[in-house]
Amino acid sequence: MSLSNQLIFFFSALGAFNGFILALYFALVANKKNFSNHFLALLLLMLSIRIIKSVFFYFNPQLANIFIQIGLSACILIGPFLFLYLKSYSNSRKSNWVIHVIPFITGVTILGVLYPYVEHLKIWQIWIVTGIHFQWLFYIIISTKYLLPIGKKLKKKEKLKNIDVWLLSIYLGVIIIWLAYYIGSYTSYIVGALSFSFIFYLIILLVVFKSAKKSTFFQEKERYKNKEIDHNTITQIEKALAIIVEKELFLNPNLTLEETAKELKVSKHILSQYLNEKLYKSFSNFINEYRIEKAKELLQLKRNYTVESLGYDSGFNSKSTFFTNFKKITGQTPTEYQRNLN
Repeated sequence: MSLSNQLIFFFSALGAFNGFILALYFALVANKKNFSNHFLALLLLMLSIRIIKSVFFYFNPQLANIFIQIGLSACILIGPFLFLYLKSYSNSRKSNWVIHVIPFITGVTILGVLYPYVEHLKIWQIWIVTGIHFQWLFYIIISTKYLLPIGKKLKKKEKLKNIDVWLLSIYLGVIIIWLAYYIGSYTSYIVGALSFSFIFYLIILLVVFKSAKKSTFFQEKERYKNKEIDHNTITQIEKALAIIVEKELFLNPNLTLEETAKELKVSKHILSQYLNEKLYKSFSNFINEYRIEKAKELLQLKRNYTVESLGYDSGFNSKSTFFTNFKKITGQTPTEYQRNLN
């Protein structure tokens, strides 16, 4: 084996090995903090099984066919475990994992018994593998809805949380690996290298997020674990939010979540959960949007406002905070906004 091939084999195999180690970590350590990491561990395990098959088959075409069949079959669970991981992390309700896993395991097992890879090579290459790839793609597509909150943050140019970056990285990494398998017929070594880069990137992210002093990497979703707001409470909050506008509570620069919740007659935890899960906003972003609307109103009524006084009259406690939020929400500075009005 040439030196270049040896290097390819080393890094490709190392990627799969690191995937096994990372899966073990999430299975035995991280899941104590978040149940959804069971699905992440299984997702990484399936990816590693599939990749290690490709790597060894590329460098050893005489590999026993049973290993090839196992590696290909593992792909059928990559999509479901990606979907279940994102869903469980984005939804307070428990995921019904059985309907997304057991039927596929049963189906691919039956196919493997009735049509063994060694005896039905063409059937596997033309039909079974193609079907698995399209099933994988289907789950990638339906998983996108659980990333919509992150998409909205990106659109509004809001800062992403650590967990947002992590979930987005997992999703994009799986897409890249799917593309590499689907587009190229002889890309085993490329996928191996990609897997090494992907897994290594995840390890770096994990180390950085875990070592950050103020990181709430695994705990960010724990606040609302097993707590779902009932329909009546949601209706009550939606009606009560009008009070914020009617009484212009947002003009108080020292307004807190606790004071607002008390005014709306709900607990601060319920109000915070509602804003995060239903409106995809933090309390400060929610209040600042009302303050900016007030500032826009004042700009239309009185043209002789200074930026500083306009900020204070809109509920902000500093000129810089007002300027930053106005630009973030409207895309313009107060001066530019007023000029466009003229």
